[in-house]
Amino acid sequence: MDAGLQTIIYPVTDLERAKRLFSALLGVEPHVDEPYYVGFRTGGQDVGLDPNGHARGMTGPVPYWPVADVRRRLAALLEAGAELLQDAQDVGGGRLIASVKDADGNPVGLLQDTAA
Repeated sequence: MDAGLQTIIYPVTDLERAKRLFSALLGVEPHVDEPYYVGFRTGGQDVGLDPNGHARGMTGPVPYWPVADVRRRLAALLEAGAELLQDAQDVGGGRLIASVKDADGNPVGLLQDTAA
């Protein structure tokens, strides 16, 4: 693994309510506040709220592990028996994400910052 866990994304149904809750929990205001995503950064951790997550099959929070090469790591996970949830895609700003499900149904996300 290239680095420790740094990002977790929560699927939410009420973005404004979730934004208030996480602002109170984390003690910070969002650094990204868009209708499609709200992101907080605190203590080296990114916490995201995705109002479209449930529609894309997210059933709960997804931890995203930073990796140097999303596509290579995704292929290795699929070879090891993971089930594809979301193929690698660019979500803007040079960031690529992908996700799989392990044998027990737990989601595992991958994140690559190509602009860094």
